[in-house]
Amino acid sequence: MPPSRPPRPRASRGPRLSAPPAPKGQDAPRTDAARGHRSGGRADGGPNQNWLFGHHAVRAALANPERTCRQLLLTPEAAKDWPPAKDPTNAGLTPTIVDRAEIDRHLPAGAVHQGVALLADPLQELGLEDVLFSATPDALFVLLDQVTDPHNVGAILRSCAVFGVTALIMPDRNAAAATGTLAKTASGALEAVPVVRVVNLSRTIRQLQEADVWVIGLEGSAEKQLESVLRPGRIALVLGAEGPGLRRLTGETCDILGHLPTAGEFASLNVSNAAAVALYATRRVLASEPT
Repeated sequence: MPPSRPPRPRASRGPRLSAPPAPKGQDAPRTDAARGHRSGGRADGGPNQNWLFGHHAVRAALANPERTCRQLLLTPEAAKDWPPAKDPTNAGLTPTIVDRAEIDRHLPAGAVHQGVALLADPLQELGLEDVLFSATPDALFVLLDQVTDPHNVGAILRSCAVFGVTALIMPDRNAAAATGTLAKTASGALEAVPVVRVVNLSRTIRQLQEADVWVIGLEGSAEKQLESVLRPGRIALVLGAEGPGLRRLTGETCDILGHLPTAGEFASLNVSNAAAVALYATRRVLASEPT
C-alpha cells in the first residue's frame, strides 16, 4: 500500500448554486442550477449559443432537461429515422428540414454531422464545491492538466461516463472548450458527466486532498505502477497533455505518481487511451479491495 497522507480536515460543504429568477413575463430557462450538474464552456455559435452535431450528441442534448435547446436541423435523409416532433426526447422542438449545405454553413469545416445539428445554450457552469458536496466515499475524479485537443477530451469524457467518474476537472484556460466537436467525440457523455472548470489546478488538487481525496498523477517516468499506489476511498487521477505530460507543480502537488505498465518500443499512449486504461485499472483494483 502507498504511504498514508497526514490527516486533513474535511472540506466544508460549500454553498449550492441557485438559478436566478426568470425575468418577468419570460419562462425560466430549462436548466437546474441548484443541482449544478454540468459545465458550459466556449460556444461554437457565439458567446451564448452552441451548435451541436451528430446523432448521439444531439439526442443526448435534447433528452437532457438541463440543456436549453433552440433549433433542430435535419437533412431529409436524417429525418426519416428521427422521432416524431411530439416525441419528448425532441425537447418540444419541431425539426427544420434543410439540405446538407445549410447544416455545413453553421459548423466547423469538415464536421461529420450525419445530417443532424442542434442550436443550444451552453450547459450550466459548475463549481468544485458542488461536486464535493454530493461526492460519495468512493468518488472518482479525473483532472486534465492543459489537455487542449477537443477530440481527446471528448474521448476521455466518454470513458468517464463508462467508468462512473464523479466529475471531470480542467483549467478554464489552456484546455479544450465544450464545443460541438468535443460533444460529438464524447458521443453524449457531455450531458452525463459533470465538468468543472477551475482557475488553478494545483490549488484544486489541494482542495480535493482536504476533502479526503487521494490524488494520483499519471506519469510515464514514475517509479511505481498505478495499481500499486491505489487505495480504497476517494480517488483522483491527474493526466497531463501529450508530449509535456504533467507540469512540474501539478506533479509535485499530487499525493503520489504512478505509471501504466508498457512494453516494447511504444512506451506511451495517447492521453485519451491512457485515461481509459487508468480508469479500468482503478475500478478493477478498488472493486477487489476487501470492504
